[in-house]
Amino acid sequence: MAQPESVPPLPRIAAMPQTTKPDAVKVPPKSADLPAVIPAQPKRAKPAAPQSYEALDRATRAALARMTGGVSPYALLESWTDWAVHLSRAPGRQLALAEHARDNALKLGAYALRALTEDGPAPAPFKPKAYDHRFMHPSWEKLPYALWQQSFLATQDWWDMATGHIRGLRPDNADRAQFIARQTLDLFSPSNFPWLNPQIMEETLKQNGRNIVEGSEHFFEDLMHTLTQEHPDQPEGYRVGEDLAATPGKVVMRNEICELIQYAPETETVKSEPVLIVPAWIMKYYILDLSAHNSMVRYLVEQGFTVFMISWRNPTAEMAELSLDDYRRMGVMAALDAVSAIVPDTKVHANGYCLGGTLLAIAAATMARDGDDRLASITLMAAQTDFAEAGELLLFTDESQVAFIEDLMWDQGYLDRPQMTRTFATMRAEDLIYSRAVARYFLGRPDMPSDLGVWNNDTTRMPSRMHSEYLRGLFLENRLTAGRYAVEGRVIALKDIKAPMFVVGTETDHIAPWRSVYKAKLFTDGDFRFCLVKGGHNGGIVSEPGHPRKHYRLGHREPGALYMDPDTWLEQHEPTPGSWWIAWANWLAEHSGGEGPPPALGAEGYAPLADAPGDYVSET
Repeated sequence: MAQPESVPPLPRIAAMPQTTKPDAVKVPPKSADLPAVIPAQPKRAKPAAPQSYEALDRATRAALARMTGGVSPYALLESWTDWAVHLSRAPGRQLALAEHARDNALKLGAYALRALTEDGPAPAPFKPKAYDHRFMHPSWEKLPYALWQQSFLATQDWWDMATGHIRGLRPDNADRAQFIARQTLDLFSPSNFPWLNPQIMEETLKQNGRNIVEGSEHFFEDLMHTLTQEHPDQPEGYRVGEDLAATPGKVVMRNEICELIQYAPETETVKSEPVLIVPAWIMKYYILDLSAHNSMVRYLVEQGFTVFMISWRNPTAEMAELSLDDYRRMGVMAALDAVSAIVPDTKVHANGYCLGGTLLAIAAATMARDGDDRLASITLMAAQTDFAEAGELLLFTDESQVAFIEDLMWDQGYLDRPQMTRTFATMRAEDLIYSRAVARYFLGRPDMPSDLGVWNNDTTRMPSRMHSEYLRGLFLENRLTAGRYAVEGRVIALKDIKAPMFVVGTETDHIAPWRSVYKAKLFTDGDFRFCLVKGGHNGGIVSEPGHPRKHYRLGHREPGALYMDPDTWLEQHEPTPGSWWIAWANWLAEHSGGEGPPPALGAEGYAPLADAPGDYVSET
């Protein structure tokens, strides 16, 4: 049946089952009774507050969440108090910190003395972190700026030690206390103040203050965008559908949640098995179809693959009740049904990126449980299946924080764009917030347009119910690898997946740390290749052939082989120069069954609806 060209309003989906009443007898649920994501059960049942009062409480917390950017004040206070109390009863640690402060002061004094008495810059005792580029300007090596810089780095070094782990202190609270200290220090970095930053002073003298005037214009421009929540205009040469997301193709399926794009072939023959890509819904899909030179989609098509891409809809408040399982059913499975109809009687190479990879893993495990063997292979790119070591995002994930975000989404119907972007930006505030602010507001430099930058600004929302289930079921309770994640009433297991897997981690990923991504090997038994690539969460995945200074490591685990821990794996696998795309395309070809003529664009019931990139990618 042909897909509708217009999308009717989405019906509201029934709410998730509530916990049992306090006076009810609690019977452990059978596996067949488990919902897709089980709400957390309190240790001791307490009488529920009247609904009217509960609504008042949630509305109050939602208003507070808007003021704090979605960060729970209680979670921060709890972490800071936990750290302070444990430090107060650790006299040995206090002595060590006093000695460390003394040593840092002596290093600073010796450095200042050498800088005053010797010709040329003195060796600096403290170095910025690898990702901190605030002190790159050569004038930071001259007095008095060098002393201010070294004082700041010495203070940062001391606080790193002070907020380290203490016996009895919860590790997540220690990490959060260190995060708070780092954020506070970053605010008072000398690089942020014009009269302490030599680069700003030099530029102001050189331009007679013109940079400050232009920086003020940039500030008010950004302020208006923040207040109105308007997307910035796409710069010339970086327009979606013309310069970005421009690989030719057709939208062959559209429903309430996504569109499916089938890309036109560019070779006379194609591999028998098509490729279905499941991107993350937190951002637009075209991170994988940027400019012509760095588009993964275009590269695959040029290698003779028939490529399909899911383009997620940008949800509104009316879609608040969409569940995580709705994304599986109406997204991954609906797209797979369409691909199977367009390219019949063949299996499909499935690829999932970030959250899309996690969803694909859930879908693949469900298919394996139900005897659905349509997947020829599974590729997971920077996608986590176990969340016990999920990196700095865990700093924002505990019961208080999740409840706080849930109240905010309850009021809005979704998690809004700025609330997500602020979270990611604070993880690397040195570069993503302060370095950019200095360059834009004090040096008067406009943001240089780039395809990745345009994509990064093209943010989306996330439905309230789906995001709550994702945070609780995966991040907070880690149910997928604990054997407690149920789909359609029955628990699934990653070890049931028999299709060969190609899992990609990126070396400097702070969103999906590679050691966490690597743990997919711990919970699967089949043919498994792990590829560790140079770069971060986005830059490592977008790694086109010919890009300078790129490398990757690739390892193969035979079915049934013993587990190898990530550090041992790293020691035993040397880097290979070049793009991992080439190794992956060769692997896909090895798991393909020959070549034939390209399939038609669309099929009966999946007639082309529009040209790529479709309509949903343009929704703001």
